[in-house]
Amino acid sequence: MKNNHIKILSMLLVMAMLTSCKKWVDYNPHEDYKITELDYLKSESDYRTMAISVYTPLQWLNQVVPVGEIASDNAVSGGENASDVLSLQQIDDYTLTPVNSTLTEIWRSAYEGINRANYMNQYKATNLAGQSVDFAGKEALYGEVYFLRAYYYITLVKMFGDVPLFTDKRLSLSDSRTLQRSSKAEVYKQIEADLTQAVAVLPAIQTQKGRITKYAAQAMLGKVYLYQNKFEAAAAMLENVISANAFTLVDNFGSIFLASGENGPESVFEIQYSNTSPYYNWGGATRGQGNYAVQQTGIRGLNGSAQMPYAAGWSTNLPTQDLANAYQAGDQRKDVTVLDIEAYKAAHPDYNITYQVAPYKNTGLYNQKYLPRKGETSGQLELNYTNNFRIIRYSDVLLMAAEAYNRSATPNDAKAQEYLNKVRRRAFGDNLHDITATGSALTQAIWDERRLELGMEGDRFFDLVRTGQAKVKLPKFVVGKNEVFPIPQEEVNISGLTQNAGY
Repeated sequence: MKNNHIKILSMLLVMAMLTSCKKWVDYNPHEDYKITELDYLKSESDYRTMAISVYTPLQWLNQVVPVGEIASDNAVSGGENASDVLSLQQIDDYTLTPVNSTLTEIWRSAYEGINRANYMNQYKATNLAGQSVDFAGKEALYGEVYFLRAYYYITLVKMFGDVPLFTDKRLSLSDSRTLQRSSKAEVYKQIEADLTQAVAVLPAIQTQKGRITKYAAQAMLGKVYLYQNKFEAAAAMLENVISANAFTLVDNFGSIFLASGENGPESVFEIQYSNTSPYYNWGGATRGQGNYAVQQTGIRGLNGSAQMPYAAGWSTNLPTQDLANAYQAGDQRKDVTVLDIEAYKAAHPDYNITYQVAPYKNTGLYNQKYLPRKGETSGQLELNYTNNFRIIRYSDVLLMAAEAYNRSATPNDAKAQEYLNKVRRRAFGDNLHDITATGSALTQAIWDERRLELGMEGDRFFDLVRTGQAKVKLPKFVVGKNEVFPIPQEEVNISGLTQNAGY
């Protein structure tokens, strides 16, 4: 009797297993209203929607700009105390360790962007179902994807040096354990290839503001050449942007950084921010649509009358007096770049301004270009500022071209002076401050001008490193170490990556 029970139970178990296996094999996720990868990239709309998702991690990289200033002589970390945003304090003090939340977030965000670009590239010819989806403008759309992938790799290589390079598909966790770091030269080669492809297919003008254009790709490729000291190639590429006569220097320098100045006549490439979907997640402060870095720069405890345009912030990323002193009298860029709060308060007694002095590393100065303003955020106010980051402006193109012409094997100092002085004439409103130097003196004048023109826009540290000035300008800078930041320790642990020297 016992054996009969066992046989019956065994037969029931086998039948149940067969039934469950058949159900598993035949299961369609759509029965449970689930979307799978097979539902992606079936139409032109799908491709265009997914391309927008490749743009999204640009917004998450908002800490690259403050890092580029705080690590330099342009700014200090500021904040409430020595442990306030400790990751930025370490960058400012040159006490960096591989455990740094800001650097980790930049690494993750850039690779998330690369993963998204690679996913689209993997299924460019056919989707996951093996179907070909062709439509007018597909190649141009992929030009945007190639530009974005290049931008994410540019961010990584200039911050970390040698980094893992992959382009054929989206990276899985198991894949990450097999990748090692590729040399900067290899990464730059891929960046150049992506940008060259982008230049070939992108339109000169996009109907939607903020989307990548041919000029943005040419300007970025010129910058990549400049970073590698390929001066002849840089000059030729940047000249394409200049000779197109598609951009102009606006008369009022300060208007560039107002909401009304976004995507303006000298905007070549901006990272777009918005608050169309207000964000509330403090656990991912940099991951919303808004520009978190704007809140950081604000004046702590600021209050005043309704007419005062500024909103309060956290007194982080404070300009140095050294930067303020670098501007000559009559240079309109100084007051646009550096806000002296006491001078501003004295000039506007009717605003009834009160504020809290920045508790830590106070300079009395604030980043005017990206100071938070009333009415430019919503939802969780600190997380939803809409200020675009001006990544490449036409003046930057002119200065990069000036440097490339000046440092070429056969220099063209006349052309370099022409482009440099266009920028200076806008700054001073006259031609009395033109630079007539040549050779190495002209080189230094161009480098100095980049500081004045682009101050607090995120380029300074990387300019100092690429031009070899960091060891002179930055007292705590250690040659052979501080040219790059440490690889995040999590990546070392998970992927077995080697660490940068000195960390």
